[in-house]
Amino acid sequence: MLLFKSDKTKMVSPEDALPGRDEPSFAIPSRHEVLGTPIQPPFPEGIETAVFALGCFWGAERLFWQLPGVYSTASGYSGGFTPNPTYEEVCTGKTGHAEVVLVAYDPQKVSYEELLKTFFEAHDPTQGMRQQNDIGTQYRSGIYVTPDQAETAKRVADEYSKALEARGLDPVTTEIKPVGPFYYAEDYHQQYLHKVPNGYCGLKGTGVSCAISYNRA
Repeated sequence: MLLFKSDKTKMVSPEDALPGRDEPSFAIPSRHEVLGTPIQPPFPEGIETAVFALGCFWGAERLFWQLPGVYSTASGYSGGFTPNPTYEEVCTGKTGHAEVVLVAYDPQKVSYEELLKTFFEAHDPTQGMRQQNDIGTQYRSGIYVTPDQAETAKRVADEYSKALEARGLDPVTTEIKPVGPFYYAEDYHQQYLHKVPNGYCGLKGTGVSCAISYNRA
């Protein structure tokens, strides 16, 4: 079928995206395999959330659950058009979604700026619709922001882009968009590298430091 032969580095239009469904087609686990906390809201009072796309979500999720101050994490899909997609659908490039990590964190212990620093240093945000050997719109770099996060995300992205260019590297291609629906990935994707410790991790940074000032709430 032509559906599976399209150029997965080109973003699908809303009109051409797969239709999806009203409800998830699979059960979503309730607890984090490592942290023992809920992976679905409501989260405790004071816990805030952030959504990041930095390539394959297996390594990305582990990156964040290891940070002090992170309450919970979950792998999922966001930034696209198809409601309640499956992994197989996302892999066709016909949903518009990126593989993302939902990070629930305590801003008294880890700031949003610190999460952004981790985000930028852990992957290569200059590669457009890919990360290393993972090619397609689902592997793009993205930050999906609340109104309170937008200015900070844009500022840090601009600063990091300048740092990259100063080292002779390409500028940041990270998309920064208002956060939309977050759709949980299938159970086997959640905390994957805890379940499969020697599993694939595609994270590879540029080696350029993201110098920021920490402004904890």
